[in-house]
Amino acid sequence: MAEGARTGRRRLLVGALAAAAAAGAAAGVAALLRARRPISEEGGPLAARPAEELRIRSFDGTELAVGLEGPAGALPTLVFAHGFSLDLTSWHHQRVRFSADHRVVSYDARGHGRSAWARSGDYSLEALAEDLAQVLDEVVPPGPAVLIGHSMGGIAIIGLAARRPELFGDRVVGVVLADTAAADLPASGIGGPVLWAGGALRPAVRRLAADRRRAELAHALATGPGGQLTRLVARASNFGPGVADEVVDHVVRVGSRADLDVWTTLGPNLLTFDVSGGLANVRVPALVIVGELDRITPSRAAREVLSRLPEARLVVLRGAGHTSMLERHGEFDDAVAAFLGGLPR
Repeated sequence: MAEGARTGRRRLLVGALAAAAAAGAAAGVAALLRARRPISEEGGPLAARPAEELRIRSFDGTELAVGLEGPAGALPTLVFAHGFSLDLTSWHHQRVRFSADHRVVSYDARGHGRSAWARSGDYSLEALAEDLAQVLDEVVPPGPAVLIGHSMGGIAIIGLAARRPELFGDRVVGVVLADTAAADLPASGIGGPVLWAGGALRPAVRRLAADRRRAELAHALATGPGGQLTRLVARASNFGPGVADEVVDHVVRVGSRADLDVWTTLGPNLLTFDVSGGLANVRVPALVIVGELDRITPSRAAREVLSRLPEARLVVLRGAGHTSMLERHGEFDDAVAAFLGGLPR
């Protein structure tokens, strides 16, 4: 499909999802969509990417963009996996801090950031786990590694544990799961001003995406005069109070650029999933972090994850929402640093 056509469809879907959110059917997904107030394309410091990037091919030929930072050979290597519709720039603060004395590997998930659309059309959670395995096998240098995942990235880590449990021990020596659930998001207790209508979301999104007239109308309603719907929904569902505009703008901007199929296929997949069986295979120290005000993967979901991990502790970041690594990056980084310092040498 030509890029122009894909861009047009993506813009229509942005409006479609935003309008669905207004009706309550897809508010959670629309939280990351383009806001009405103009947003700079440059993105500022949060948009900075690693100076060294490479491309690798995953199991089905999909090209993944991988960033490398920090001194080679500084162990353990830290591998960062981002959340739904974001990209590796969501780890900006952590990459800056930890690349001072660790080799840091971050990557864009398939259909996100600079990675290619899924070559096979496969946006399953199994594919995400295989992508992480490919990064680990092909890019991460020999020796111990710590996997750090936010939301969908955490799900990929748990999925990897289910598929390749032998990695967790000598190779993967620690895991950080931030704002993550191990099973269906609606069942995890999403609440607050935004409630995901799980059963209705999948058909609603696909109907809107397939109907150009309705999608155009939805787009006009979401972004026309009197708008700011998507920014308001973003603040309500993804963030705690007081978050800086630049953080909201960055999340919205990156989310609006995600591949169309990320929204129509991968997004609904995150409403009905269960990777909890993999938690028992994480036989290494683990840190579970959750924002106190996370409405997408709330503290109840974090405690469910914690209860099934063999060796783990929980950190709740006061005042933070679903993007705790951006909202409370100082406290987040301190928790990760303390965790790394406590790992067996």
